[in-house]
Amino acid sequence: MKRILLIAAVLFAAWQPMMADEGMWLPSLISQRIADMQAKGLKLSAEDLYSVNHSSLKDAIVLFGGGCTGELVSDEGLLFTNHHCGYSYIQRHSSVEHDYLKDGFWAMNRAQELPNPGLTVRFLVKMEDVTAAVLKGDKPKFTQEQRDVLIKKNIEALRKQETNPAKGLVAQVNALYYGNQYFLYVFQEFRDVRLVGAPPSSIGKFGGETDNWMWPRHTGDFSIFRIYADKDGNPADYSPENVPYHPKKSFTVSRKGVNEGDFTFVYGCPGSTQEYVHSEAVRYVQDISDPEKIALRTTRLEIMKKYMDRDQAVRIQYSSKYASVANAWKKWQGEEKGLRKNKIVQAKQAYEKRFADWAVGTRYEGLTDRLAQLYAAWEPVYRAYEYYNETVRTLERLNMATSRNFNFKDYYEPIDSEMFVAMMTAFDNALDDSYKPALFLQKRAQYGSMENWRDAVFADSLEARELARSLTDFVNQNLAPQVSALNQSINLLYKDYMQGQMEFEPEKAFYPDANLTLRIAYGSVAGYSPSDAVYYRPVSTLKGIIEKDNPDIFDYNIPQVLRDIYAAGGHENQPVCFLATNHTTGGNSGSPVLNAEGQLVGINFDRVWEGTMSDLAFDPEICRNISLDIRYLLFTIKEIGHADYLFDEMHFAD
Repeated sequence: MKRILLIAAVLFAAWQPMMADEGMWLPSLISQRIADMQAKGLKLSAEDLYSVNHSSLKDAIVLFGGGCTGELVSDEGLLFTNHHCGYSYIQRHSSVEHDYLKDGFWAMNRAQELPNPGLTVRFLVKMEDVTAAVLKGDKPKFTQEQRDVLIKKNIEALRKQETNPAKGLVAQVNALYYGNQYFLYVFQEFRDVRLVGAPPSSIGKFGGETDNWMWPRHTGDFSIFRIYADKDGNPADYSPENVPYHPKKSFTVSRKGVNEGDFTFVYGCPGSTQEYVHSEAVRYVQDISDPEKIALRTTRLEIMKKYMDRDQAVRIQYSSKYASVANAWKKWQGEEKGLRKNKIVQAKQAYEKRFADWAVGTRYEGLTDRLAQLYAAWEPVYRAYEYYNETVRTLERLNMATSRNFNFKDYYEPIDSEMFVAMMTAFDNALDDSYKPALFLQKRAQYGSMENWRDAVFADSLEARELARSLTDFVNQNLAPQVSALNQSINLLYKDYMQGQMEFEPEKAFYPDANLTLRIAYGSVAGYSPSDAVYYRPVSTLKGIIEKDNPDIFDYNIPQVLRDIYAAGGHENQPVCFLATNHTTGGNSGSPVLNAEGQLVGINFDRVWEGTMSDLAFDPEICRNISLDIRYLLFTIKEIGHADYLFDEMHFAD
């Protein structure tokens, strides 16, 4: 218990402000940051941001679809998130006859709102430190295996205690700081979520993959949903009898906008960061993982695009798949460039040298060297594991052979056929034969070429099933266990390394890595300079959309109605997007961006390309989050969707 209390003291007593606006802070402990937030402009209290006993801003935020964030903007369950977060659901409702991706969708009354089977949203009910409960019964004489069994048992007991299916309550326990601390999260999950509105993709995805991760940005990246519940306000499966959910809290919308220097904060669910890892982990990302995955995805995207450009039906079928592949592909390019430009590997190595010198004579002596040795063993195995995921596991013909729930509606065989040859060839060329199943080696010799092998696999479902199972079995029986064992050993050392870093730098505030749970990041509206003699202002406008408009380029072909509105005059300075210094990552997509009064001024949807290395290292000079200005969302609802009846249920500050 003394050790637990010591760790807690190190984590939360030393809360002095970090450089600039780095950090993703736990809402339940935001009192540790509130003085700094208020000094930078916040006009709310810690209790306004997070409270268990009465409504607070946390009650207006949801984890949307398991990977994004959304926010409630009315007392009738109306929810905003990003267009790209709702994209797959919009796509499922689309057809050539009703192309909601191309034309947009607007429900003009509740009866027209579209159900989305499988889509859920989760409200955070409470979070609390349960480190003592998770480690209850731990003894110094325990082996690590015994300790792991104990921890799993205690976590399961805590989870069961808080779970209540009748009320939609689900619980999870997450390790923070590599197992130095544990937090319990209790959520209420709603299962009836309906599509209310979405702009045409020429607005919601304006700029496409060309502008993705770039600034200046002019994307109206939003979609609108509504949460439904049973007549008692409890979560329920879809039913025509369900009613709009009445949340404990919804956001007030500000139409004042933002100016450079204004305080903002992002309240959402960042997905995953690795801010405290060893230099070898960063070197692997920079020199091996990112370059190889970029090359593989370039090939996949080129194949998809070739067929999508030829046929509108194929474009609809593969639009969501293409966007999913392209998003990480573009991000990794910026990440690799940022890591190299900022010399993050070298900076980590210098830090490790200082740490190692300090650690002499302590229990942390030699720790960074042991981590380097483990990474040397981990690297070839994990590289093979990633290659499986990026090549053979992406082939739909093989997935089809082993899945009972394959989606044939969104399948086009010529794409998959060409993918088979390209991905199997890349897989074969990149990996040593020791990382391939015996059946692969046998069939490769039997068919002589990937084209011949492809013809056999696509002609014979048994052939496809046999290959799919051999590849899956090899991963599950060989690679996955090795990766898991090595990761466990690495993470065990990280637990000590994390403690060591805190003792090495007692004056520094350490925020936990992101894990798709609710966090607060704060900063200010700010431009940036990506290179010499270049400065980007922090707000984009409708004028920039018109400047990019090009009917001959799919990414920049805006709706004619938008051209007409602009030509009529009066909207040249309509704000579209803005930049700020908030520390965000994947999962923050759709997060509310709030002003000093806690009013909704934007929706977070991206980061600048030059700063995407912020998952590994945050550079205050270059890392910026990109948000949709809420005024452009309102403009689009009214002028493009003619659905401004929705404003009647929203609360406006001005």
